[in-house]
Amino acid sequence: MRRYEGGEVRGPPRGGHFYRDPKVRSHIYLDHNATTPVDPRVREAMQPYLETAFGNPSAAHGLGREAKAALEGARETVAGLLGTADKDEVVFVSSGTEADNLAIAGAGLAYQERGRHIITSAVEHPAILEACAALEDGGFSVTYLPVSGQGMLDLDELRRAVRPDTILVSLMHANNETGTLFPLGEVGAITKERGILFHTDAVQSFGKVPLHVRHLNIDLLSLSAHKIYGPKGVATLYVRRGVRLRPLLRGGEQERGRRGGTENVPAIVGLAHAARIMFLEMPGEGERIRKLRDRLEAGVLARIEGGAVNAQQSPRLPHTSSLTFDGIEAQTLAAALDLEGIAVSAGSACHVGSLQPSHVLRAMGLNLEQVEGTIRFSLGRLTREGDIDRVLEILPHLVTRLRAKAPLTR
Repeated sequence: MRRYEGGEVRGPPRGGHFYRDPKVRSHIYLDHNATTPVDPRVREAMQPYLETAFGNPSAAHGLGREAKAALEGARETVAGLLGTADKDEVVFVSSGTEADNLAIAGAGLAYQERGRHIITSAVEHPAILEACAALEDGGFSVTYLPVSGQGMLDLDELRRAVRPDTILVSLMHANNETGTLFPLGEVGAITKERGILFHTDAVQSFGKVPLHVRHLNIDLLSLSAHKIYGPKGVATLYVRRGVRLRPLLRGGEQERGRRGGTENVPAIVGLAHAARIMFLEMPGEGERIRKLRDRLEAGVLARIEGGAVNAQQSPRLPHTSSLTFDGIEAQTLAAALDLEGIAVSAGSACHVGSLQPSHVLRAMGLNLEQVEGTIRFSLGRLTREGDIDRVLEILPHLVTRLRAKAPLTR
């Protein structure tokens, strides 16, 4: 048997042939914000814990100890990448949604004797907004900060929103639809000065841009494996030492009593290995992807009239581009691109199938027609120059064709 120690990163190079499986329908994948494929190096790290080292980490026998060692090794790896030396601050959960809910509801209920006011923003992920809404049903008060037309926060608005009974500020690091980066350092300074807990949803940003919980005064942080080429069904909530949480899942004493249930050791090992690879490759990969994104945006604006880049003037993730096309229905355009073997999103994955327009774009001031004409391109390890060339070759023709049909279908 082997034990995961979070060390060696082996396997095929970035963007290797395994990503070009001919059985996969969409050969140009530009929806990395929705999910990412599992890196084969991650699968290799997970394999022993699916087959031979399969013990329950709470068991006292040898197989259990083997699994426990892997679990704690993964916890130590994630802690180090977050910028903390304390592995006990890392809690493993099932998803980014669970991590967000545990942060909002767990902290809110644990500190309600000090106050029942929470501050968040109008453009958060539904996992945050719905958790806040549930607390409002229970008597809490929530302030939803507005954003500018570029998707940015006004820090003075945050300062004005703080009340004597404010116990928690929850603001995402990077927006999943536009890629806009919030100024966590400034937010953390405000919350630390006021003695308020600070949670950030870093599901989209972790491993893609630098992040250090100690330097940023972050008390709680959510991240998810399937956004960083790890498996689905596993995520992390960082909980600064001394921060109390009321558990949402009760049962055993796993995760230091903060989350009952047998830990998913293979997936946790995969999360840690994926995170380590992301941080090792971040500098070069981030710059490569940023250049491809900029090339995509410049090419679209040069070739297609009535196109616009949302949040273009704001700090953004290097791989995310939200593009609005006048006179186009995004769902129809996304379907047309899919028929050409190009996978994109009309909005975020969490809104697919919903009749509600994007709350993010509406909060930024886009009208309903603009919102319904917005496509999100999110690049990643799979993306190559030829992919961008292919999109720029096909997209103008599709837009022209759909605009010509629009008057007949309305």
